[in-house]
Formats: sequence, structure tokens, C-alpha cells
Amino acid sequence: MTPALLLPLLAVLQEPFRVPVLDLARDSASLVVVDREPGQYLGHVTTALLGDGRTILAVYPKGHGQGAIVMKRSADAGRTWSARLPVPDNWATSQEVPTIHRVPDPVRGGHRLLLFSGLYPARMASSDDEGQHWTPLAPIGDWGGIVVMGSVVVMRDGGLLAFFHDDGRFFAGAGKATGTFTLFQTRSRDGGRTWASPRAIWSGDSLHLCEPGAVRSPDGRTLALLLRENRRRASSHVMFTRDEGEQWSAPQPLARELTGDRHTAQYAPDGRLVVTFRDMAAGSATQGDWVAWVGRYDDLVGGTPGAYRVRLADNTDRWDSSYPGLEVLRDGTFVATTYGSWAAGQPPYIVSRRFTLSAWDAAVRRAGAGGGGGGGRARR
Repeated sequence: MTPALLLPLLAVLQEPFRVPVLDLARDSASLVVVDREPGQYLGHVTTALLGDGRTILAVYPKGHGQGAIVMKRSADAGRTWSARLPVPDNWATSQEVPTIHRVPDPVRGGHRLLLFSGLYPARMASSDDEGQHWTPLAPIGDWGGIVVMGSVVVMRDGGLLAFFHDDGRFFAGAGKATGTFTLFQTRSRDGGRTWASPRAIWSGDSLHLCEPGAVRSPDGRTLALLLRENRRRASSHVMFTRDEGEQWSAPQPLARELTGDRHTAQYAPDGRLVVTFRDMAAGSATQGDWVAWVGRYDDLVGGTPGAYRVRLADNTDRWDSSYPGLEVLRDGTFVATTYGSWAAGQPPYIVSRRFTLSAWDAAVRRAGAGGGGGGGRARR
């Protein structure tokens, strides 16, 4: 969609933010239904872009954070989606949000696909042929957690570093909630075939920091973890490491413009950072909705507000939406995929949206929003 056609669908919202907020909620032309089933909750989706640069796999549970894992494929970069794909029988036993990652394989060369299902014990399935065939889910250790391996990064030495959290119930099994949230990391040196015992990198009870989303700095030297604050007492936070996870900084607040849940980040070709998440900023007209933030890595470091925000879709539920997958294609097009209550009174379902920053930039300029908020209010 060209900027000229996009502009009438956008409104600049009056928000308690320091940046413009563009509204795509009425732009149905670029919103694709990935999967919908009458009477069935479909939720918490993640995606993986395959090596051809256009095929995307999406996985999600039939239920709120648990239930049989469904997989679909888009062969045309998110424009259309397949029927539900056959998967191993025991994927129906998943008790948690499935997460999927495409990672380098230092053992055989090439890449592998890894799919995780958390709580106790954490389990994993894998594919060595770009998702054509999959192993059943199998335990990867005598431990578990919440949204296990929600984020996996490739280390400078070629190994993998993965992150998750727990609240005392699932790490060792048969536990109970303690009021303390702990962030964990675990490493693999063999392309995800085996994983080291997880190591705690932060614990706290005054803030409940969780669902870490990792992003590497443009120079490759630093990793940042974007963190949900689950007690709703503060903005989202961020932690940094400059030695590939050996030591981590204390958590520090992110700008209010990044307050939300389940941050997923990708870089545009021009070096800008796009983060998509569920908006949970108090007082936001888009609270509970699926949003994206555009800025730079330096904004994470300095707690600055970035360039602008975008509402990608209007969630009719007050909060239940937007565990998003985010992929960037070779031409700079983004494909974002998530779940939400997109029709009032109906269970959540899966949608996908393609976009470019050039179109959004032009819309901001045409709306005269370059200096900050102003204009109409969000239509809910």
C-alpha cells in the first residue's frame, strides 16, 4: 500500500506520550486472517522466517497459553497462509505457549528449527529440513519455566543463548508461587540439541520482570533484554550484557512509550529498530492493543522515547492480545503476526500485517505529526 493510499486510514492520536501515535486499526486492506475457528480460542503466536527469505512458519496453541499446538505456513511472505499442517501427535499435550526459532547448526552446518513448550519439564521439538518433518516434543532437562525460550540469540562464538522466567511454580516442578520472579538464561553449544542447566540472572519481588525479549546492539557488542513488568507498578525495563551473558546490568526503566508485554524486535535495513508488543501503558488510548514502536537502539540505552508508535490493530478485550511474531524480509518489508479479540464477543484469532517504515514515515510527515502528539483520539 502506498503512503498516499495509507494516509486516510491513519489518525494521529492525542496520547500521554512524547511521540506521535499512528492508528492502523481501520486499515483492513493490509490485515490478513491467518487462522480463525468459530468458538475456539487461538492465541500466543510466534513465527520463524526460513532461509528462502519468504516462507514463514507460525505456531500457536488452541487455548490461552496452553493447548494443542497448531502450525501454518506462508510461502509468500505473509500474504496468504496454508491450511493447518500435520504435526507430531504429542504436540497436542503442550501446556504452554509454543516458541519457534531458526538457528545455525554448528554440527552439520546450515540451520535447524527449534520449537519449545514450557512449564515443567521444558520440552523441545526440532526440524532439520526447514519444517517439513518434526520430532515429537521431548524434555530438555529436569527443569521448566514460563514462556520457555521466548527469545533465543546467536552468540559471537556461534552458540545459542536462550531466556525465560519463572515465579517458583515450574522451575523444579511441584513448586508454588513465591511472589518472586526470576529471569533465567541457558546455553547450547550444539545447535540446540542439548542445553546447559539454566542460570538465574535476576530475581525480584517489588517488580515482577518477565518475558525477556532479546535484541543485539548494531555493533554486535551488547545484548539487551526488554522486560515486561507484571505487577503494573512501573514501566517496562531493560538489562544489558557486554560479555555474552556472563554479567548483566541491573534492570533500568525503558521509556514509557515501550511499556507493554512480550516485546519482539527486528532491525530495519536503515538501522532503525522496530519493536512490537501489547500496549500496557497506563492512560494510553491504545492500552491492551497490538502496537509497534519505531526508534533506535540508543533509545533503549538512554530511556528516550523513540520516533513514533503505531496501533496495528484494535483489541476488543481490555488486555488479552499481542504475543507477536515479527520478521523482516530482504526488501525491508516487515511481517508481524499475532492473536487478539479482533471481533467483539468472539474468541481470539490469528492475524498478520505487512508494512514498511517508508510508508509509516510518509504518513507521519503528511499528518504533520513530526513534532509529537496532537489531533484526534483513538476510536475504541
